Order: sequence, then structure tokens, then C-alpha cells
Amino acid sequence: MAENIYPIFDKMLQREDREALLKQKGVMIWFTGLSGSGKSTLAIALERELHQRGILCRILDGDNIRSGINNNLGFSESDRTENIRRIAEVSKLFVDCGIVTLAAFISPTKAIRQMASEIIGKKDFLEVFVSTPIEECEKRDVKGLYAKARRGEIKEFTGISSPFEAPEQPFISIDTSRQPLEASVKMLLEAILPKIH
Repeated sequence: MAENIYPIFDKMLQREDREALLKQKGVMIWFTGLSGSGKSTLAIALERELHQRGILCRILDGDNIRSGINNNLGFSESDRTENIRRIAEVSKLFVDCGIVTLAAFISPTKAIRQMASEIIGKKDFLEVFVSTPIEECEKRDVKGLYAKARRGEIKEFTGISSPFEAPEQPFISIDTSRQPLEASVKMLLEAILPKIH
């Protein structure tokens, strides 16, 4: 089957052409952390700030992706890996178009984040570790997931019955329990804007 595939990448407009049109560089801002750590909240706030500065962005969020492109996947280890693989492949397309792409996924293991980084491209992959402690995440648990996991109603729940491997050298680390949202977004902007322009 593979012998009948003829990619046309060399005939298409290149990334540099699209980035020149947008006057920005495409990058992947990959938020990782426990459920309830503030990944989506940070991504949404950052997207708004970047948009106000005329920067084209796109958020990819766990619940949104799982209700669409990945709605056939469960939460087994192989399905979680496939979930992130697909997200990384889609993200690569956005980044190649010069779009600042923000992904908010638990992505609990170093191996799974390494895979995403390799698919997207290491130089374009900015890992943001939302390092909010689990005690704070449980307090914020609007979906009631931690309580269900502690009762054994959810199997393989990250942070309770399944491990979370913290990044060793993230691009930036933010504990949302230690500062207001505005301060966290300011930190992100200061670190990310030089990568976009």
C-alpha cells in the first residue's frame, strides 16, 4: 500500500512562505500537568493575550479532541499514546502553517511527551509544566474526577492510580496555586513572544 503513496510536499508552499504571510513563527506550546492544574485555563488566557497582539493561535484541548477526532479512543495505555500521537500530528500541521498552537493535555509520561516533541520538532516544542500540587488540583475538582478515582470508580487516573512523570527540563514551569492567573500569563508571554517574532 505504501508504494502507492506519492507525497507532494516539495511542490507545496513552504513553512517560510506561510510565516512571512502571517508575520509570525509557528510554535507548539505544550501544557502538561495533572487534571485540575490549570492547563486549559492558562491556554485560554494566553490565547486571548496573543490574539490581542495580532498573533494567530489555535488551542487543542483534551476534552474537545476526545469528543471529535479521537472519539474512538479510550484511556488504556495504548489509546492514550495514540491520542497524543494524533494530536502531535495535527499540531505539526498547524505549526507548519505558522500558527501558534497551544495544547492542554495531561500527557503523563516523559515517553509520551518525547514522542510528541519528536513528531512536532524539538525546536518548535515548548513544554509548559503546570506544576500545581495534587492537593490544590483536588480542591478545584469541578468534574468530581478525583473523588471518583479515590472511590475506585475511575481506573488508571493520573495522580491517583496512575503515575504522572514531571518534566525534568520544561521550557517553563508554573504553579498556579502560587500566583494569580494574570501573573502566570505574563510569565508565559515574556518567555514565548521572542520565539514567535
